[in-house]
Amino acid sequence: MLRSPAIATLLLLLLTSSAFSQEEAAKSGSPAEAPEPKSVVTRHELRIGGQTVRYAATAGWLIMKGTEGEPVARFGYTAYTREGVADPSRRPVLFAFNGGPGSSSIWLHMGILGPRRVVVTDADFTPPPPVEIVDNAYTVLDVSDVVMIDPVGTGYSKVLGKAKVEDFWGVDQDIASVAAFIARWVGENGRWRSPKYVLGESYGGIRASGLAYALQTTHRLNLNGIVLVSPFMDFGAGVDGIGNDLPHALYLPALAATAWYHHALEDRPENLRDFLEEVERFAIDDYVPALLRGYTLAEQDARAIAARLAAYTGTSADYWMRADLRVSHERFLQELAREERIVAGRIDSRFAGGSLNPLAERQDYDPFFPSVGPAFAAAFFDYYRRELGFEHEDEYVVSAGAFQKWDWKHRQPGAGFWSTPAPNVLPDLAHAMTMNPGLHVLVQQGYYDLATPYFVTEYYVDHLDVPPAARARIHFELYEAGHMMYIHPPSMEKYRDDLVRFIRETDRVD
Repeated sequence: MLRSPAIATLLLLLLTSSAFSQEEAAKSGSPAEAPEPKSVVTRHELRIGGQTVRYAATAGWLIMKGTEGEPVARFGYTAYTREGVADPSRRPVLFAFNGGPGSSSIWLHMGILGPRRVVVTDADFTPPPPVEIVDNAYTVLDVSDVVMIDPVGTGYSKVLGKAKVEDFWGVDQDIASVAAFIARWVGENGRWRSPKYVLGESYGGIRASGLAYALQTTHRLNLNGIVLVSPFMDFGAGVDGIGNDLPHALYLPALAATAWYHHALEDRPENLRDFLEEVERFAIDDYVPALLRGYTLAEQDARAIAARLAAYTGTSADYWMRADLRVSHERFLQELAREERIVAGRIDSRFAGGSLNPLAERQDYDPFFPSVGPAFAAAFFDYYRRELGFEHEDEYVVSAGAFQKWDWKHRQPGAGFWSTPAPNVLPDLAHAMTMNPGLHVLVQQGYYDLATPYFVTEYYVDHLDVPPAARARIHFELYEAGHMMYIHPPSMEKYRDDLVRFIRETDRVD
């Protein structure tokens, strides 16, 4: 099987690299101290759906080694496994991570999947400490074990020995390293027979889709399902404002949903879904053809399109004309309530905050992060140390800031020796679903997400090149919230219900 140079390099590191040679150890006068795996196990219980669930929490890391036992990476994780299970090998296990790239898993961990969660104020600023942590009745721990993963460079995960961060920070490098970790954890914990799921949020959509293919082709590990939470999967369709016309049309319904939520429309429809269906039809039937005409579009036609765009987004037709009908989402978020010196959120556009610079062309900051970010961090740091008993002198890295350093090239299945300069993992997922008839996909997406808009995600799904039987295994759920829909109380309940139903319908366990 052909592999990209990046994957080959990483596999070589994982299998054959030497952290310290005998010669180097001799020069130092003493043998090098080999890194050791670390884990702290605590036991807890909580009530879920009227039943008491007893579980073990294992916080720590594995040491990824070569064939000679040479350490190349410390891979951090937190595993929650239900106790009192007669046959753990038959119990489902869910591997989950956030995105970034370079994000740790604290958002999913403390937001919805872990047995404890932080309480934040939905669509508003969460007050300063003390931060409230409560039992999470919306975790899926009653139906599946959960393993939260922190990829290399995040959490307590780090490179070791002669390995370099570049060996892990890239589309293909990241997929290969996380696949190696999952296979390692499955083997060490005797879970090869267990139904297996992978859940990724945001950039985690690229990672999860790549894993579905890599796990089954490289590690002979088939998944029962992957869960794509607000996924990013194709650079060409999912990034606006850089000269590609298609994303402008795909982003439009989310811009309209934002304007609707903030009551910025002159004739605001009563029903959001009906309104968005109208916007979607306009985007495909009228807006896309106009954009494809480029700068040869007749002025009267451009003005007609601009008037519709303005009506759908609560802005002015002149604004759209000055932008040649191409307004990026960050420009829109700054413009929507500029006169009130308000900027709307990108991760969740229901959030809003005072603009730092009302003259700025683009969104000057995202109100979502200062509204909830400090509460998530405070809750996680306290929880990990006080309740899980895990302490270490190293800093837990919430965000590695890897975006600018990321290797974005990707070798698609079936592409031979060629790599795409920007990622598109739709072929990876299509190959995986076609080759594994037991693989199901659940997509969870919020209307008010402008980081990975819902209509972009629908485009991804519609452009998966799979047989009809495989397409029937795709389940798409929408939520009246943003990128992290699970901070919205009604969506939190729906999120759990959808995920539990998905696991129960696909785990093939009686």
